[in-house]
Amino acid sequence: MSATTKTIFDFNSDSNISNWRIVDDVVMGGRSRGNFKMNEESFGVFYGNVSLENNGGFSSLRYRFSPINVKDFKEVVLRVKGDGKKYQFRLKDDVYNSHSFIATFETNGEWQTIKITLSDMYPAFRGRKLDMNHFSSENIEELAFLIGNKKEQSFQLEIDKIYLQ
Repeated sequence: MSATTKTIFDFNSDSNISNWRIVDDVVMGGRSRGNFKMNEESFGVFYGNVSLENNGGFSSLRYRFSPINVKDFKEVVLRVKGDGKKYQFRLKDDVYNSHSFIATFETNGEWQTIKITLSDMYPAFRGRKLDMNHFSSENIEELAFLIGNKKEQSFQLEIDKIYLQ
């Protein structure tokens, strides 16, 4: 990583994943079940099953951290290996906000480097786009991966690193 990048999280054998947590639709009565672990190759693995039972339909993995200043960066870069399914990447500029800023990305079963332009991330709350400006904050305090494709499905997303550039 050069001086023009800033690592948010880099999974390796020394990674402490205790600040990563699963939030599923069970908070609303749903039956989806997400899990998170480190695999043998020291990648983070977000996996599980999305269920539509009881008006469910999503699983998410969240990581909260001390505020990171992003004003000198244009994009978030994800190095991930998915399962061919569509995921959302979400940011919060303030953990107390109910809304997140969202970008979707498709996985293809191979390792991918996904670049997400911060200013393209749109605000949403509970699946609804909000009539607010796209991301323009100077700080971020939380990121999340979410799967909720309006269908029952198993999923697996391996995560290598997340950084700003």
